Amino acid sequence: MDLFDLTGKVAVVTGGTRGIGLMMARGLLQAGASVYVSSRKADAGEAAVAELSGFGRVASVPADVSTEDGCRGLAAEVGRREERLHVLVNNAGATWGAPFAEFPAAAWDKVLDLNLKAPFFLTRAFLPLLTAAASDDDPARVVNVGSIDGLHAPSLPTYSYSASKAGLHHLTRVLAKELGPRRITVNAVAPGPFESKMMAATLAAHGDEIVASSPLGRIGRPDDMAGVAVYLCSRAGAYVTGAVIPVDGGRATTL
Repeated sequence: MDLFDLTGKVAVVTGGTRGIGLMMARGLLQAGASVYVSSRKADAGEAAVAELSGFGRVASVPADVSTEDGCRGLAAEVGRREERLHVLVNNAGATWGAPFAEFPAAAWDKVLDLNLKAPFFLTRAFLPLLTAAASDDDPARVVNVGSIDGLHAPSLPTYSYSASKAGLHHLTRVLAKELGPRRITVNAVAPGPFESKMMAATLAAHGDEIVASSPLGRIGRPDDMAGVAVYLCSRAGAYVTGAVIPVDGGRATTL
């Protein structure tokens, strides 16, 4: 169905070399988009390209998006290769856990720089390319990757992470209002438990109870994340903006 067709579209996925970002990049490629994946490490980008190249046109652009200069540099490099950008997925993120009495200031700086500030500065840096791709019938798309930990109080001591994701959810609404007149939609997905490097330790320690707490009785699969990315970035999601969509098997809304 052309309702979900992304043929001819160009996308950037930050943190697209593993985990949630890799799942979303693969879904966009399978729907027909060309995808640039970005991470700090060039070798991780090369490995992701090797894994994803069978699904479509994919390239790696290494960048450290935890700084504004890094955000501008990534946008400039993509701009040298493309005249427009249809989809920006702000997925790069970090977490930190420590007891309340010991939680360091560095954990706030690192996590908020990457999880909350980077999506703002990346969206601003890519605005000319997004505007060039936007139209009344088919807006350009920004997708921010939040978390169900930004929807409810988490059980783990990840204070800066949960706060950053709650902030990102609200920034999504603010940017949707700001960029709507430019024909750019801004939405967020709030993943629950998925197999990823960030979740590996938690799943190893608490996997059985996490599965038991899900109404659907499982954790997320790659297709679950690929599907919501394709929906939001295709014509099917053209009239959706300012939304925060939990992709968690119902945990955030039923626990």
